[in-house]
Amino acid sequence: MSTGPGDLRNAPAISTLRRISNARPAAPPGERCEMCAEPIADGHQHVVDIATRSLMCTCRPCYLLFSDQQAALRYRSVPDRYLSFPDFRLDRADWDRLQIPVGLVFVFRNSTQDRLVAFYPSPAGATESELPLGSWDRVLAANPTLNTLLPDVEALLVRSTNPPLDGFRCHLVPIDACYELVGTMRQTWRGFDGGQEARAAMAAFFDRVEARSTPARGIGAATPGDDHG
Repeated sequence: MSTGPGDLRNAPAISTLRRISNARPAAPPGERCEMCAEPIADGHQHVVDIATRSLMCTCRPCYLLFSDQQAALRYRSVPDRYLSFPDFRLDRADWDRLQIPVGLVFVFRNSTQDRLVAFYPSPAGATESELPLGSWDRVLAANPTLNTLLPDVEALLVRSTNPPLDGFRCHLVPIDACYELVGTMRQTWRGFDGGQEARAAMAAFFDRVEARSTPARGIGAATPGDDHG
């Protein structure tokens, strides 16, 4: 799928956005849509700028402009979909082959680079891991339901559940949830192992993920605007 500038010039959604941007007044203080400057609530939705990998806070109308996951646009709306994989299979040998230095990683497909990208949280923020594609292919072969993942806007969040890395859980989550986790870890991490505050924050995060998740058996790809928990 091409996302180059030449594909964007005639896109109706981009033309609409440009008209909105040119006409919008200076935004007063407060939480505002980063596309049209309309006021937005704390529980607002996000759009991914595929070119820069950045998230934009948006109002509902701007969010819906970019809800077509197949359109060749620079921006893409982040769905509100949480899935669990009760039958997820990953053993310690497969985890070691992935070369992740901690017990947590999130993986998403970057459509611009046409490759899988893996990050793990650290005190410095999100750290990229050079994911061995052959090893990840083994994980996908053992867990075909993971292929429901939408590029750019969703991630597979894999974590160990019992130290030392002897059990694993996997969830599909919106990409903004992963960045929320990374920001929380950066703010709360203390010392070598993160400390009690970071562990409590991570436990609370995964409790929310578990509560919102739907088992993925037989579930296909979703589109933004669908409600999933």
